[in-house]
Amino acid sequence: MRESSVARQDSVDDEKETGRIEAFSDGVFAVAITLLVLNIHITDIDQSKLLTDQNLLGSISGQLPNFSAFVISFFTIGIMWINHHKIFKQIKRTDTGLLLLNILLLLIIVFIPVPTALLADYLFNSQSHYAAILYSGTFFMMAVCFNILWRYAAYNGRLLGKNYDVKAVKAIDGQYLFGPLLYIVAIILAFINTPISALFQFLLALYFAFPGRVPRAQTAQVEPVEAREPVEAREDEDESQKEPAPQEEQKS
Repeated sequence: MRESSVARQDSVDDEKETGRIEAFSDGVFAVAITLLVLNIHITDIDQSKLLTDQNLLGSISGQLPNFSAFVISFFTIGIMWINHHKIFKQIKRTDTGLLLLNILLLLIIVFIPVPTALLADYLFNSQSHYAAILYSGTFFMMAVCFNILWRYAAYNGRLLGKNYDVKAVKAIDGQYLFGPLLYIVAIILAFINTPISALFQFLLALYFAFPGRVPRAQTAQVEPVEAREPVEAREDEDESQKEPAPQEEQKS
């Protein structure tokens, strides 16, 4: 009973260290994802001269690039928020380095509405590629920041919880390993075809929405040390019970 209460107290103490980081980060993600909708502008309607259905439909269809860029960025930021939540389920302690790396990541996140608005203007312009390159480059930098943040915290488990999920950590390591490389592919596609590059980044966002898998070669190593200790203790206890008790010498 005492051990369970101590374990609960340790868990509460761990959560307190990252609570403010997560709350602040959630606010920045919320602001960035809200700013995206400001890029969509339907033609102003004068009450004295309303548009006909055909003209209104044309005005809405003219916003198709804005809608497309909005959807891609909205899902990307939303899924990055999911990943941020996922890694901070494992990260329980903080230091100055982690705080600075998290701020750097949030800097990239809150900047995303800018290249999104630029991409909307040139999404279907086959002669222009720089908007797509800036857009892809922004997400590349975001992937790099995510990798640095996670690997800084997970190195030798220094900022992870005392009883962290080893299997989940291995899965995150494997999924994040190729993130920056995949976004480099998106940058290369931006030099060739802007819509295909944007579509590829949308598919990348969906990829990161699903949990990663632990490599088969490492599945045999994911059992936490803490889970094995009670078994070893029980084996030692059983062996001690099997030892014959010393017999008292009979008096002659």
